[in-house]
Amino acid sequence: MNWIPLTNLEQLENIGQADGFSVIFKHSTRCSVSLMAKKKFEHDWDAIPAETSIYFLDLISNREVSNTIAQKFSVHHESPQLLLIKNGECVYETSHGEISAEELAEQMAYQA
Repeated sequence: MNWIPLTNLEQLENIGQADGFSVIFKHSTRCSVSLMAKKKFEHDWDAIPAETSIYFLDLISNREVSNTIAQKFSVHHESPQLLLIKNGECVYETSHGEISAEELAEQMAYQA
């Protein structure tokens, strides 16, 4: 799998209009907890269906996109944070040490 850099509001609008699942990983480049969560997630992300679009948001560089995510998907801002979007709605979110690719895959199967 590869990260899709999330850098602008147009991409966010496309995620909101997409059919099926999209994943957003919000990451702070200034936070060691965020780095650890990212590494753990990447280590296990083979558990996630290969066709899943996984977006990576550097929230330090893209603060406007980060703020819009909180508003658009009605979630409280966290960092690191993982959101599962299905048909334009956030159906699952978690943060910090709770971020898990395996748990995300389970949520996708449950939400299907």
